[in-house]
Amino acid sequence: MSNREILALDSKCTHNIWGGTRIRELFNFDEPGDDVGECWGISAYNEYASVVKNGKYKGLSLKDLYEQHPEVFGNIDSDRFPLLIKIIDAKDDLSIQVHPDDKYADENENHSLGKKECWYILDCDEDATIVVGHNARTKDELKTMIEEGKWSDFIREIPIHKGDFIQIDPGTVHAIKGGTLILETQQNSDITYRVYDYDRLSNGQKRQLHIKQSIDVIKVPAADVKDCVIRADEIENMCEENNLNEIFKCDRYTVFRLNVNTTTPKKISQEYSFLTLLVTEGSGSINGIAIKKGDCMLVPNGVKNLNVVGNFEALSATV
Repeated sequence: MSNREILALDSKCTHNIWGGTRIRELFNFDEPGDDVGECWGISAYNEYASVVKNGKYKGLSLKDLYEQHPEVFGNIDSDRFPLLIKIIDAKDDLSIQVHPDDKYADENENHSLGKKECWYILDCDEDATIVVGHNARTKDELKTMIEEGKWSDFIREIPIHKGDFIQIDPGTVHAIKGGTLILETQQNSDITYRVYDYDRLSNGQKRQLHIKQSIDVIKVPAADVKDCVIRADEIENMCEENNLNEIFKCDRYTVFRLNVNTTTPKKISQEYSFLTLLVTEGSGSINGIAIKKGDCMLVPNGVKNLNVVGNFEALSATV
């Protein structure tokens, strides 16, 4: 039997050396401290698993819900809930890093999934940049640049603006720069290899680097920027109000933007196995459930229509 009630999820936050205060101030998460780097908004990952806040599954973690009630997710073919949705607030630069693909992670990281991810820029400083890709032309040049610390020659920075979308395939060198607030949709994995961390100290120690693994998995040459980035104006042109607008699709996830602007209820049809929803702006209601900026939701299998009203934006994903 399909569950026809949209589920609200309680999220977990993390404290990070590069974190800030915007997750609390802008998204109303009750998390103290001025180093809140991430909100694991929709997560079935171990101790950071979200918890259902309403309905007949209230109190179950998303991890347990997936394992005990696969029908809620359309009985998809995956041994774990496949997605992880985060808000990331970078007050300072994140480390230069790279993620492995599924094959490398399975063989080298205790049968973990690899990590394909994408970023939607919620906000950023004027003249902001982000690291996507590198400038090495061969694997030997890559190895030399990393081992000799030629970081300014190695990394490729590109300009970004609010509303841009960036796809980060496994093997892509990347880093979020300070002043950037993003929504990240990714595979359910926490495997990250640090290439460089600016020689920062955490509790008096430099954080661990993963040079061998990074050299193993970084793809050479890097993908062209135009193959990684969808600019905000392109996304605006492809999105209609009061509609679930697909903005990116790959083999691990499909990402939508939902723009609602209506004082009378509008019906949006959907036929996906399930949908995640994270409200990024405004407020309103979906199927009679009041929502506001920062709310995280799961639309179970069997919910064929979203009845929306209000003025809000949400990012949504499925597999």
